[in-house]
Amino acid sequence: MVYDGVILVLKGISLVARERSITALLGGNGAGKTTTLKAIAGVLAPERGQVTKGAIEFDGVRLDKLPAHEVVRCGVTQVFEGRRVFENLTVEENLVAGGHVQRDPKRVRDGIDWAYQAFPLLKERRHRQAGYLSGGEQQMLAIGRALMSVPKVILLDEPSLGLAPRLVEEIARVIQRLKDERGLTVLLVEQNAAMALEVADHGYVMENGRIVLEGAAEALRRNADVKEFYLGLNESGLRRSYRDVKRYRRRKRWLS
Repeated sequence: MVYDGVILVLKGISLVARERSITALLGGNGAGKTTTLKAIAGVLAPERGQVTKGAIEFDGVRLDKLPAHEVVRCGVTQVFEGRRVFENLTVEENLVAGGHVQRDPKRVRDGIDWAYQAFPLLKERRHRQAGYLSGGEQQMLAIGRALMSVPKVILLDEPSLGLAPRLVEEIARVIQRLKDERGLTVLLVEQNAAMALEVADHGYVMENGRIVLEGAAEALRRNADVKEFYLGLNESGLRRSYRDVKRYRRRKRWLS
């Protein structure tokens, strides 16, 4: 993946999001996680980025050759980092906007009903402008809006970012329900590795535009490097001290 035809950002990534499962993509700032989601969702062109080698495929279709709206029609939708709701529209108007690819009004209504069932607070605030919602409520709305296109795959970019611990737990439960109740394939990008590996079935770790580690979520939770660098635990299972954290970058054994 290259920006401006010069800057190489992603380098030979091989990643599979298994059907009807949750796949976590972990890594620090600048690792390439968000760029990976943008490449899948077809939104690189406005940023002058392009996939130069390899392919991104879903159900036998080459997504990297399609514009973003066609990727949505294929059944893949993204919830962007930072929520990005339509602040001047009401909650319900945001949801209706998310269903723009639906031609059957009943499916739009069913989608709104499911969003209200999943997020009762949204129903209470359905006539309120989205810009006046809390951060957690906006995240719920962003997920609900994405589901209005009835996707098969949902890409979640940092859904827990900036949320209080109680809301992080609620978002984690919703992500689990996306798989269990809606049968969705979920690709979850998170810096909150503890939350991500708690709900995920499989996981990948990215560093500097490359996949450096992958495995079942349970195996990654037990991995000494993941525990140290992403869960903040030392070999005894205790939280690391600040002095340990300062040695973070130069001690990454998988990059040596």
